[in-house]
Amino acid sequence: MHAIVIEDKKLALREVPDPVPAEGEVVVDVTAAGVNRADVSQRQGFYPPPPGASAYPGLECAGVISAVGSGVTGRHVGERVSALLSGGGYAQRVAVPAGQLLPVPTGLSLHEAAALPEVSCTVWSNSIDRDRLRKGKTFLVHGGGSGIGTFAIQLGHALGARVITTARASKHDRLRELGADLCVDYTTDDFVAATKDFTDGVGVDVVLDIVGAKYLARNIEALAPNGRITVIGMQGGRTAELDLGLLMAKRGSVSSTSLRARPLADKARIVSAVARDVWPLVEAGAIKPIIHTTMPLAEAAEAHRLMESSDHLGKILLVP
Repeated sequence: MHAIVIEDKKLALREVPDPVPAEGEVVVDVTAAGVNRADVSQRQGFYPPPPGASAYPGLECAGVISAVGSGVTGRHVGERVSALLSGGGYAQRVAVPAGQLLPVPTGLSLHEAAALPEVSCTVWSNSIDRDRLRKGKTFLVHGGGSGIGTFAIQLGHALGARVITTARASKHDRLRELGADLCVDYTTDDFVAATKDFTDGVGVDVVLDIVGAKYLARNIEALAPNGRITVIGMQGGRTAELDLGLLMAKRGSVSSTSLRARPLADKARIVSAVARDVWPLVEAGAIKPIIHTTMPLAEAAEAHRLMESSDHLGKILLVP
């Protein structure tokens, strides 16, 4: 098969051995794979795959099962699936633990389904499971134009939360259509002041942050009493001072998580919960996959350049 490999921090299309399913795994012939910021970090040498994972980038895909390993039940060759991966999505085929397979939501194509596994599992596991986002809460989503952001806005809106997001002004109209109640241009405006004004000085209950160090202090300022911040990215650096006094006064919490390195059983739990809680919203049309563009697998390097420019809105897909 062909796959994208990383050579000297560059992406190259190479012929590589076909994957063989281990016990508990299936092989999926990839129809489309999602591009994520984590893939860029891996290419740059900052985010190596966990032990035992494929060395090829790619954390989500959709396609058709072509082989079933020993110990797998309830799955069959020819079945259409989407999948949360620990790596290997930038390829014609990928081996996947059976517990990380998701059905293709009714009414969606395989291309559309490929845009959902990583974002849905990330947002559900952090903002819903960990931070208990619910109806009536206020939700601050940084990077609203990203794949994570466009999904988080829709999920928050579908749950009945009030959604605030930061994004370039050119993306605001579309993000409002997705359910954002307030859009803040992070290049010109202070999201803390805008958030406080929007909430009558109370602040936000849940923050989903892809920026990291650069936003830590301001996220705490924007937090409501008993609020929760989860950091899932470090685009703005990894080291910052933490004002424990302010955090303590607000009875707030800060956590940071990575989905990729979680144990298989935990990922299977998350995938199962997403199928149970989120897929019905997708099938009802309350959440839609937002796809900016679809590109051939051989153009993965160009897809990364687009990702790094932040000029996209929603997901970038690669097609083998």
